[in-house]
Amino acid sequence: MKSKELLEVVLFSFGFKYGAPGNVNVIWDVRFLPNPYWVEELRPETGRVDKVAAYVLESDEGRGFLALIKPMTAFLVEQNSTAGKKSLHIGIGCTGGRHRSVAMTEALADFLEGLSIEHTIFHRDIERDGNDKQ
Repeated sequence: MKSKELLEVVLFSFGFKYGAPGNVNVIWDVRFLPNPYWVEELRPETGRVDKVAAYVLESDEGRGFLALIKPMTAFLVEQNSTAGKKSLHIGIGCTGGRHRSVAMTEALADFLEGLSIEHTIFHRDIERDGNDKQ
């Protein structure tokens, strides 16, 4: 008897200024979150760095958004699994794709660890120049 195939969730960050991604089921726009780009010591870092992630995720907006996006993501995973879908592609975008979207993508990936799925995470624009005006 063949076992049921697990849904694969592809979760990634990107910068809107480099173009919205194609082949995506859901896009979350997090440009409303506090932007570390405007804090000089955070600007050269990325959302993978603890102090940058904390700046974004520990804000009222970051905590509120995570509280909403986690159950929505769990719902989408459940519904897509039930429908027999093989994959679910979720993009999270900010302006440049280095700070806010990366921090939020990493936080959502941590949440996905607790679900019965396969998942992949990548950051499309994290290596782009963080010093251009946002």
